[in-house]
Amino acid sequence: MGNTIRAFVAFIPADRCQNYVARDLREMPLDRMVDLSGNQLRRFPAHVCSFQELVKLYLSDNRLNSLPPELGQLQNLQILALDFNNFKALPQVVCTLKQLCILYLGNNKLCDLPRELSLLQNLRTLWVEANYLTKLPEVVCELSLLKTLHAGSNALRLLPGRLQRLRELRTIWLSGNLLTDFPSVLLHMPFLEVIDVDRNSIRSFPSLAHLSSLKLVIYDHNPCRNAPKVAKGVRRVGRWAEETPEPDPRKARRYALAREESQEAQLPALPPPLPPTSS
Repeated sequence: MGNTIRAFVAFIPADRCQNYVARDLREMPLDRMVDLSGNQLRRFPAHVCSFQELVKLYLSDNRLNSLPPELGQLQNLQILALDFNNFKALPQVVCTLKQLCILYLGNNKLCDLPRELSLLQNLRTLWVEANYLTKLPEVVCELSLLKTLHAGSNALRLLPGRLQRLRELRTIWLSGNLLTDFPSVLLHMPFLEVIDVDRNSIRSFPSLAHLSSLKLVIYDHNPCRNAPKVAKGVRRVGRWAEETPEPDPRKARRYALAREESQEAQLPALPPPLPPTSS
């Protein structure tokens, strides 16, 4: 449905696009999904809130910065996509949608998340990448069923210690932040399966060999002096990964000394001194 709408409105001026989409949505879709992505919407068509059996609502790639309170009527909503919009704050009405399982908030202008987000106790996946977060909001630590957290491309320097309370969390994406140390809280989360700290400023990695559920760690594009040690079977992506083993500093030094000695041994012998000449 969304693709059909986008095909028709691709060449409609922005000021007429809103009215066109509103006229097009008069009946509840049979698949209980509405996709209004990429339609240059500046305001949400409020009459969509009458579709109370709606399960999926995609509003990605528009110009929205607010949502009407009537959105709270969509109490069956499980997926809500608000990414690529102009939200500076998450509308409070989103926190009333207690059946939400997946919430996309990436590529907005969010500096924080409201405490009311903790009401979304069915949330399994949260995307907050490419916002203005300088710290991970503590309220995220109260989403007890969260399995996947995408928080890349922000300005995070550390993670809250309470994050280890999320025992259902399996995947955490932290690429493109300002981490200078590997987040210590992750060392106490043996249930994690995927850790992505690509494109940060981490100079040294602790051992991750004790994380028994770990399957993949991505640490590329860090100024690190070592690779994270992992258990057998765990895939690493970064310097000194499986293809190029990390050098042992002591072995590297011994090798360098041995190479210097061998080069000295191969130097041509100096000619014997000439006998003194008689005058």
